[in-house]
Amino acid sequence: MLIPFRNIFLSPNQLLKRLDLREDHVVLEIGPGPGYFSTHVAKRLTYGRLVLLDIQQEMLDYAKKRLDKKKVTNVDYRLTDGHCLDLEDSVFDRIFMVTVLGEVDNKDGYLEDIHRILKEDGILSISELAGDPDKLSLAEVQSLVSAHGFAVKDVFGSRFNYTVNFTKRTTAP
Repeated sequence: MLIPFRNIFLSPNQLLKRLDLREDHVVLEIGPGPGYFSTHVAKRLTYGRLVLLDIQQEMLDYAKKRLDKKKVTNVDYRLTDGHCLDLEDSVFDRIFMVTVLGEVDNKDGYLEDIHRILKEDGILSISELAGDPDKLSLAEVQSLVSAHGFAVKDVFGSRFNYTVNFTKRTTAP
């Protein structure tokens, strides 16, 4: 999960460009694992915050250890039960997942919660990479997420390695 070879598929710098972050954003990373992208995102948020949400305390501990070692302090760590996102409404400017959505058992519940906790002008960003056994196709992601009140804003990459950004839909589909 931390091997540099992973940069061939999606580097932290590519992800940062795709997220279009401002320094004061509040960002949620769902399923950060050991924090491969977390350090880069948190450092971009000089006046903002990054919240890491994972179902495994071990992954949060590992990410915290890595971020502490790099003296990154604008990060909160939250454990979730995997069924719902117990977070406040309309808090996040960006929510992102990299090779996570395919592993979520309760996709519908997560997407409903994401819609609730994302600010009106926020972006939900989902990246899927070749080689992930739980990878969803671009069409599957677009269909699933669009069914929960989101509209496609941008698509980056190819069908093998892609990021799709969504905004909250302002009108019915």
